[in-house]
Amino acid sequence: MLAALMDGRALPAGELAYAAGITAQTASSHLSKLLAGGLLLCESEGRHRYYRLAGPNVAHALEHLAAISRPVRHKPLSRQGRDLHMARCCYDHLAGQLGVAVTAALVERHFLEPVAQKRYGVTPAGVTWFGTIGVAVAGLAPTRRGIARQCLDWTERTHHLAGPLGVGLMAALCESEWLRRSKTSRLVHVTPKGWAKLKEQLGLDEQSVSGDDAVRA
Repeated sequence: MLAALMDGRALPAGELAYAAGITAQTASSHLSKLLAGGLLLCESEGRHRYYRLAGPNVAHALEHLAAISRPVRHKPLSRQGRDLHMARCCYDHLAGQLGVAVTAALVERHFLEPVAQKRYGVTPAGVTWFGTIGVAVAGLAPTRRGIARQCLDWTERTHHLAGPLGVGLMAALCESEWLRRSKTSRLVHVTPKGWAKLKEQLGLDEQSVSGDDAVRA
């Protein structure tokens, strides 16, 4: 249920029960405990109640817990499962194979550089590049962890870009129609324009990002 809320949406108990494969009664019991533990917030709209993560800190904790969990043998992924591995929201920034590949490309091109305390520094060239896609780095309000932090991706076991810069990047790519967020899940779709621009700007195509030779770029 917590994973279903990682894209920042608020969902009713029924949808969360369905996502977890449990009964509504069981879900209600778990939701009460999650509320009491400070992991969730509940919003009321008329007779309906909607649940959301209590904040980005909860999303960050979930990503880290998933990354250190014991590996398990999974059934072959469904098409939706493969798509979620390719590109998804991590609360409010880009994750999955695409999020990791974009971050690696930004580091390779010296637009970002890893620094202490799991942060990224933005180089002068990076400030210019982010500006060309609509992200004004100087205008970003830093958190206590700066404007760009390293978030451990739970499926890829390496880092993607998070923090205010990660949020700004995700918003800019959606605004420019490189990416399109699903309205019903954490899934992020790359548009044809997006693949063309990712190839042009960062040298990324669908085959190189997925690592699947069977995928056509």
